Amino acid sequence: MVQWAMNLVTSISIRSYNFGAKLSIYILFFAFSLSPFSNLAAQVDLLPKDSSSAGGNEPVYSPDSLGRRTPRGAVEGFISAVAAENYARAGLYLRLDPMLKKKQDKVALARSLQQLLDHSGDILPYSLISDKPTGSLEDNLGPNLEKLGTASINNEEFDLLLESTLDSDGAPVWLFSSETIQRVPLLVEEAPIAPFIDRVSPAVFERIKWGGVPVAHWIGSFLLLVIVYLIAWCIAYLILFVVPLFYKKAKTEPTVSILRAFALPIRLYITIWLFSLAMQEAGISIILRQGASNLMIIVAIIAIMLLLWQLLVVTTGFFEKRLTHHRNQAGVSAILFLRRTAKVALIVLGIILILDTLGFDVTTGLAALGIGGIALALGAQKTVENFVGSVTLIADQPIRVGDYCKVGDISGTVEQIGMRSTRIRTTNRTIVTIPNGDFSSQKIETFATRDQFLFNPVFKLRFETTPEQIRYLLVELRSILYSHPKVDPSPARIRFVEIGADALKLEVFSYIKGIDFDDFLEIQEDILLRMMDVIDKSGTGLALPTQRLYINRDSGLSEEKRAEAEATVQKWREKKEMQIPKFDPDKIDELKGSLDYPPEGSAQGKGKQSYI
Repeated sequence: MVQWAMNLVTSISIRSYNFGAKLSIYILFFAFSLSPFSNLAAQVDLLPKDSSSAGGNEPVYSPDSLGRRTPRGAVEGFISAVAAENYARAGLYLRLDPMLKKKQDKVALARSLQQLLDHSGDILPYSLISDKPTGSLEDNLGPNLEKLGTASINNEEFDLLLESTLDSDGAPVWLFSSETIQRVPLLVEEAPIAPFIDRVSPAVFERIKWGGVPVAHWIGSFLLLVIVYLIAWCIAYLILFVVPLFYKKAKTEPTVSILRAFALPIRLYITIWLFSLAMQEAGISIILRQGASNLMIIVAIIAIMLLLWQLLVVTTGFFEKRLTHHRNQAGVSAILFLRRTAKVALIVLGIILILDTLGFDVTTGLAALGIGGIALALGAQKTVENFVGSVTLIADQPIRVGDYCKVGDISGTVEQIGMRSTRIRTTNRTIVTIPNGDFSSQKIETFATRDQFLFNPVFKLRFETTPEQIRYLLVELRSILYSHPKVDPSPARIRFVEIGADALKLEVFSYIKGIDFDDFLEIQEDILLRMMDVIDKSGTGLALPTQRLYINRDSGLSEEKRAEAEATVQKWREKKEMQIPKFDPDKIDELKGSLDYPPEGSAQGKGKQSYI
């Protein structure tokens, strides 16, 4: 897939083609080839191809002594030959048009081609040139042509092309095309102006050469590198200075840290881009430029990886601080784990990109990593499942440490949410450890987020209770609900719901506003005692669940209390104040909060310190 992306890059035709553009396109397409979208390209590679395609089983050719079996080998061989000033050998990389009657000197043409490349030529980095005998098949140039870069004569730009021919054994041999060679003599005839580096450097530095390159070019390249780095530093500093002037949030975290993370990578990338452009404009030898091309790509890769690394540190650090502020230790653990994993992935990706730039075949290694990853995933399926479960718990936050919850048939307080499991302390004070994969897949009931508590008792009255007594109880018991400051008046109600086999049933339905469960139990106790007082005052009582045999000594129900309850109901009727079937809203407002709570005589009563 890496080679597929590289071949695709070489197929892009750009009229004004400089190293910065090539470098950017290379990085983008290389990252694409390693992304999940590269699976699409893999599927395309698996499709059947015709006999003319280079896919499938490629034929094996005997090696060529000059390395001309591939486009990359031809370019490397030519650059090595001119660096050694062996122009006779360099001439073997040129294809002359046999139709021309004029005698052509390969040695002179090789010198002229080098001069053209030094002055106005630009060749792709070695890593972008195809290393297959068939060349790149996606460049729309035909199966026997390969584009290397561009050159210009008299401000007229043309493509540098390689052409594939067959030797006596039928094996491909890549040479500079006859069309390209025909443009070279024009440069020699017109005797162009010497490049800037040759005009400003002493003659002695031009005569002394190192690796086929004049010492003046080495010194000039070093000075250019220092100058463009200073320019890049000024540009990055200016950006960091100007952005906060127009964007106020750039002065606060995390924006300021993100901007600082961009500083060094942008400085390196601008340096590489300006350096390549300056070398070409100054007329630095193609030998030195081509030798430094892969190194500059490696620096650009390091700059991008460094940018991603620093952005990862800044963003995860920001979320880590927020989670620590909210005391979400499980979230902090997940952030740290993800950060370490992402850092390892960045290092592996950077190594793969650098190895491919240096010419190593990383496709086989990627396939091996893919197979190893599948085997590791199958072997660690439960571990991965638990990790995904922990991420789900941290993201959704159905529970937090300290919450009382019920998971399946287990109830207790959450003590720890780890990366593999969650610990719950039950009411029996035992610890139950549940793997996060199972935990996140079960129904989780959390009591900690409850804002109110249901108060829903059912009072079973004796059969001797008269309708007037029931009416009395309906009004008085509901009055307690409306007047109690800890009961939500909506939807507080009490209804006569059933004449059962053993009792007459009154159902209470309301919500108690409590801080926690202990507070709820305390308030519920107070309300139940008050209601029992009202039931006793009505003259009736609660039914017993067993049958009774009454003897003459039983005095029965209190006739006096029954008479009082009936008289009270009669007064309500006469004054038309019967609060049945519904209470009057004004009456509800009048009753709200009128009861004393805590009740009179309580240690937490008025004037006493509350322990709630």
